[in-house]
Amino acid sequence: MYEMDISIDQSAFPNADAQPNKRRRKKSMVWDHFTIETINPDCVRAFCNQCRKSFAYISGAKLAGTSHLKRHISLGICPVGRSKKEKDQMISHVPPPVNFTNIPRKRCRASNGVPSTYFDGDSCSYDLAKMIIQHDYPLDMVQQSGFVDFTRSLQPQFNIPSVNLLQEQIMGIYLREKQKLMDLLCGIPGRLNLTVNLCTSDQSVAYVLVTGHFTDHDWKLQRRIFNAIAVQSPDSATAFMHAVAACLGDWGIQDKLFTITLNLSHATPSARETIRNMLPVKNTIILKGQLLINHCYARTMMSLAQDSLYSMRETVQKVRQSVKYVKTSDDNEKRFNKLRQDLQVPSTKSLMIDDLTQWNTTYQMLVAASELKEVFSNLDAYDPDYKLSVSWDEWRQVETLCSYLKMFYEAANILNSPVYPTTNSFFDVVWKMYLKLKHDAESQDFFESMLTRPLLDMFTKFWDDCNLVLAIAVVMDPRFKMKVVDFSFSRIFGDDADSQIKVVDQGLHDLYLDYVMLSLHCPIIEGDNEHLVKEEVVSEDILCDDDDDGLSDFYVDISEIMGEAHVKSEIDQYLEESVLPRVQDFDVLGWWRVNRERYPTLSKLASDVLSIPVSTVPPESVFDSGERKMDSHLSSLRPKTVQALVCAKDWLQHPQTLPNEVFPSHTFVKTEV
Repeated sequence: MYEMDISIDQSAFPNADAQPNKRRRKKSMVWDHFTIETINPDCVRAFCNQCRKSFAYISGAKLAGTSHLKRHISLGICPVGRSKKEKDQMISHVPPPVNFTNIPRKRCRASNGVPSTYFDGDSCSYDLAKMIIQHDYPLDMVQQSGFVDFTRSLQPQFNIPSVNLLQEQIMGIYLREKQKLMDLLCGIPGRLNLTVNLCTSDQSVAYVLVTGHFTDHDWKLQRRIFNAIAVQSPDSATAFMHAVAACLGDWGIQDKLFTITLNLSHATPSARETIRNMLPVKNTIILKGQLLINHCYARTMMSLAQDSLYSMRETVQKVRQSVKYVKTSDDNEKRFNKLRQDLQVPSTKSLMIDDLTQWNTTYQMLVAASELKEVFSNLDAYDPDYKLSVSWDEWRQVETLCSYLKMFYEAANILNSPVYPTTNSFFDVVWKMYLKLKHDAESQDFFESMLTRPLLDMFTKFWDDCNLVLAIAVVMDPRFKMKVVDFSFSRIFGDDADSQIKVVDQGLHDLYLDYVMLSLHCPIIEGDNEHLVKEEVVSEDILCDDDDDGLSDFYVDISEIMGEAHVKSEIDQYLEESVLPRVQDFDVLGWWRVNRERYPTLSKLASDVLSIPVSTVPPESVFDSGERKMDSHLSSLRPKTVQALVCAKDWLQHPQTLPNEVFPSHTFVKTEV
């Protein structure tokens, strides 16, 4: 582990035994940005000239130094200075020309008559820290002789930072990017959805990754890692609860929480119940705070694929060894290709050896091999060293297996799209998969039914957990609405479809009523709901009249009827309108943005429901066969450094644009003194 070593500018210290000499010229750069003010005879504080935050400087006989003042300016923590710098960068991406006349003589040298450019060591240190964050390089790389020699050959003037100083730079980037994300969260129109996933390590400490999903001010779906929280006992019932509670407190989002999605393999039943019980504490209105999704979509697809592969493990292993025999020898591959040409066997896939850590590569290997099954079946006669012949019955079973792996692969591959998919994107895939597994489990083909029955049992648990959320999400797609629920449920449930459809319709209306009540309880009247709030205020004024003439119950009943009619009108109007033509690449959130004035409350519901995550893993880990594991270097660092590296890497991948409104930074900032 590396300890932070924060250096102090000794030149800025006054004499500790006497009052500071006011005539002494202060040499530290911080005094260009700070002003000293005497609060009382025993207290002197330094005030930032830009944001006017105060910092400790002298308290009695104790000097605080200037390092914390330097960090406020140089690391971009000062919100005013940071916003000015970002504004300047937006005006022009081209750096201003260097005025060599203003550069100190010792920094402007000539070599062979060519003037050198100005060297900014601070900027290089920042870029070095950013590079280490973005590419997961070890921090002690700056101490390795090869890196030191290479850096000095490029720029001898660059003072390579120590590991401690590098950590300080990384923490500065983390704090700056965190403030940007906090500013972004201030402008979101709706609520936040969280996913909770576990990242193990070789040490006894694991990390709970809490990721937020939300719709931003431009009505674009966003995904950001909020926290990487170290837990000593990941199997305990309280580990996930403490991680979620720490995230909510750190970001101040208790009142914005909508849903939480877990990975069932990590969370024990007691852990899930503990998290479920903590939701109503600050969020009592939305579905009574009980909207908890227990199954991860990507992990479910992985489990289905792995179980189906395991059921045919002996045959799969024979195919794998056959592919290895061809691909690990140039001579064997030449003979194989010659035989394929002689047999005139076409192939659209290239043979590949699968990666056991990525289940999709095993599927791709089986597909390519099955296309060349005729070549493999004749290879033993052509090559006497080949002893791994797969029978025709086994090849038929491999093809059947591939048909299911293809379904799981295409379902999981949705998560690999360039833009993170909205929740409505999953319903069509999920209900068709559920229908096929139900049908094939009753197949007359013995192999097919034996293969799919355990898969159906596993998928049914996922369906029961998520079908209501997915159905409500697809209803929020104006191309489908309730019509797709009617169609799909009639195919799945047959005569019982009406009761299942009613559950979705009732759940949608209950959720909408929750949003209406939420807008009524909100102390700030937003523009979208202003007319609705005003109508309810009139009703409340009538009910609160001091002159009780015995008609209070009558007014209560009338207000409820009027309120119910008003609440139903917006959602029923949406459902009764014709569906839109089905087009590809439809921006469902963009449609709700355009129509938010027509549906002020329903659009808020839509933005939140459409951003509910069904998967807890990042896109790059969708096809991982194992659990996410932290590398040995990262897990050896202090938890605060690990969180800074993990979160900052994620944040730097997403350039953040803030809305036109100026949101107060002090809403989220915790001032350090």
